[in-house]
Amino acid sequence: MSNRVNWKKAFIQAAAVGLILCAALAVIISGIIFVNYDNMGRLTRVVHLIDKYYLNETEGADLVEGAIKGMVSSLDKYSSYQDAEENEKLMNSIQGTFGGIGVHLSTADPTKLVVMRPIKGSPAERAGLQAGDIILKIDDTDVSEISSDTAVAILRGEPGTKVSVTIYRPGTSKEFVVSMIRDNINVPTVEGQALPGHPDIALIDISSFSMQTGDELENVLKEMDIDKYNGVIIDLRYNPGGEVNAAIKVASLLVPANDGPIVHIVDNKGNIDTRRATADYINKPIVLLINEYSASASEIVSGAVKDYGAGILVGTKTYGKGVVQTVFELDGNTSVKLTTDKYLTPLKNDINKIGVEPDVKVELKEDEKATILPNEADFDSQLTKGIEALGQMIQ
Repeated sequence: MSNRVNWKKAFIQAAAVGLILCAALAVIISGIIFVNYDNMGRLTRVVHLIDKYYLNETEGADLVEGAIKGMVSSLDKYSSYQDAEENEKLMNSIQGTFGGIGVHLSTADPTKLVVMRPIKGSPAERAGLQAGDIILKIDDTDVSEISSDTAVAILRGEPGTKVSVTIYRPGTSKEFVVSMIRDNINVPTVEGQALPGHPDIALIDISSFSMQTGDELENVLKEMDIDKYNGVIIDLRYNPGGEVNAAIKVASLLVPANDGPIVHIVDNKGNIDTRRATADYINKPIVLLINEYSASASEIVSGAVKDYGAGILVGTKTYGKGVVQTVFELDGNTSVKLTTDKYLTPLKNDINKIGVEPDVKVELKEDEKATILPNEADFDSQLTKGIEALGQMIQ
């Protein structure tokens, strides 16, 4: 009889404790919602309203994906969320190979998709696309209504598939549609040649920074036998940037850093990671051509050359993108690209939203087309001034 009483007493005590805990939890949740802690109450309310009142059926996964996209896009214009298809395109871009039409695009200004240049032998070059063309539509999709990353993802696709783009060409103020068949694009980011009419000057164009760009530049310098040239012109105009380590290797080849810094990378806690030279200095007079479309990794190289006084910068002020994005892989082959760091030049100058000023400012004339790796000795104003500046260094 005594044991039976004790068992009942224990059960009542346990039930009482459970009720108290449940009540406390309910009070905490209600309190969070009541005070709208970090706006979680509002979010919870919206989810509840969608579930109870929204007219059409909704998938939970779609709601989560939409919430993530909205959340990330609210951070800054460079952070983005990639679904599985967009993530595959992004990875291909970083690695340097993909199926597409073969154009270098400026993504520095997310509101405008500008053709930096068509890749030689690509569908875009065969279709007559030019540097400065602005893509308005891809098939029936208005580019102004989607992110630049999404636009790039749509342009790419399986080789052999058709895509139509609506182009606005500022030089002629004309709008027209071009249809192309996508092809395998293996992007050479570095090309070099002797400058037409100046066999003692090497002209090297770096169109973007993929993971291979540093090695590509090293190979081009070797293939050209760079020691036989008196000076080098590096063209970074219309270069939107890309992979940071590639920029560090390129800059290492162009500045006498020894063990000095190439770039300082600063995280959100103020920790500084100083990256030093990763290749041997070529020790040649150098001119860098830059313009308002030279961004990000291009500005790491420009900033290093300027701070070390290793060459002369000719052209116009660079774009001013002094922040670094890191790609984090997520489940389902998706990813999120977040602005995680900013970088400083070797002398710790912050160029974000400021840009790198040229030593010799030269603007292209109205309707003047940039001569990128020209086949003849007919040069645009910036390249002409670059040749003049290099000549003074060589003397």
